[in-house]
Amino acid sequence: MEESKDKQIELEVTSQKKTIYPILFIIGFVHLLNDSIQAVIPAMFPVLEQSMGLTFTQLGLIAFALNFTASLIQPVVGLYTDSRPSPYALPIGLCFTFVGIVGLAFAPSFIYVVLSVIFIGLGSAAFHPEGSRVAYMAAGNRRGLAQSIYQVGGNTGQALAPLITALILVPFGQFGAIWFTIVAAIAIIMLVYIARWYSVQVKEEIRIKKENKKSAKPKRQKQAKNMEQNSRKRKVIFFTLSLLIFLVFARSWFQAGITNFYAFYLIEQYGITIRQAQVYLFIFLAAGAAGTFAGGPLSDRFGKRGMITVSLLGAAPLTLILPHTGPLLSYLLLGIIGFIVLSSFSVTVVYAQELVPGKIGTMSGLIVGLAFGLGAVGSVALGWAADIFGLTNTILFAASLPLIGLLSFLLPSDQQLREMNQ
Repeated sequence: MEESKDKQIELEVTSQKKTIYPILFIIGFVHLLNDSIQAVIPAMFPVLEQSMGLTFTQLGLIAFALNFTASLIQPVVGLYTDSRPSPYALPIGLCFTFVGIVGLAFAPSFIYVVLSVIFIGLGSAAFHPEGSRVAYMAAGNRRGLAQSIYQVGGNTGQALAPLITALILVPFGQFGAIWFTIVAAIAIIMLVYIARWYSVQVKEEIRIKKENKKSAKPKRQKQAKNMEQNSRKRKVIFFTLSLLIFLVFARSWFQAGITNFYAFYLIEQYGITIRQAQVYLFIFLAAGAAGTFAGGPLSDRFGKRGMITVSLLGAAPLTLILPHTGPLLSYLLLGIIGFIVLSSFSVTVVYAQELVPGKIGTMSGLIVGLAFGLGAVGSVALGWAADIFGLTNTILFAASLPLIGLLSFLLPSDQQLREMNQ
């Protein structure tokens, strides 16, 4: 029961701290830099399709290599660092990203592109769980807001993908990716500073745990009795976590359809250029970044389950009509859809962390990692479907995925979450 005692002490220590906004803004900005590098990959799809003659399936496999690598490693990193915090995993992870972006700029063929994005995926896997832990440690009592600040950095970085394509990759081609080595270097320097702060916090938590060790012993005996009576609670947690992952699946596949293939749909349907198509994606992702930031504070007021439900079902009517609208109305619809759908991005992370308290890195790695991983599977599946069934039918399928949000009514309410953890 030592682990349960440490969880309780960790929660008590965190709740006593003030919100440290400078650290939150730095880790959020580094998240922006990290994810803007990842955004180079899908942003390069139209360029790679023309220069290497790649199929939709091959493009999906590139996205799969990036996201599936990150999704496999993230929960493992989170599980490890929950028991052994690793501050310097943050800058080390971005070193892998640096190597990957150099390889991407010089890759002569499809296989070298895949190998390069695997390195970028490894860097992402090392960064995200520990970055989320830094946000948690700096949050004080404002965990929803802190997670929003952290996650909005990542979504803003992803929103830069269309601008990257229009301003860098279209004029300079594949080699234009080399400019992002500068971005990676800046991120590494900032993460060294974060790692030093993180190390101090870890030492402080260890000191406080030692001071509270004796007073925590009675709680340990009480927790042991409670665990014998809570087999039903474990089943509820398992069901809830599985359902939450399935909802993340719906959101991730829909987002993969928009970010990876909607540009091709626009080009095919309306005859617009690659550069013009990027404006639509930028609107979707930029609005999504705004929605991510708004989602945390809104969930503090209206509840996390409510935000998860609204983020899918609220967008469903708009996503269903999106493929049938003209080019002008699509601007507006994509902005509204992006804001609503991604408003639950940080909320699902906080919901999982409160569902399983004390496993901050594991839950962040699981939810965010699975968002990447399921998006990777979605990229391959949707790319295959586009080759076999046609791009239009594939986009119509992706547009129906938010209807899975109906299952969110089966999630425990925020009040039930609090009762479970008492």
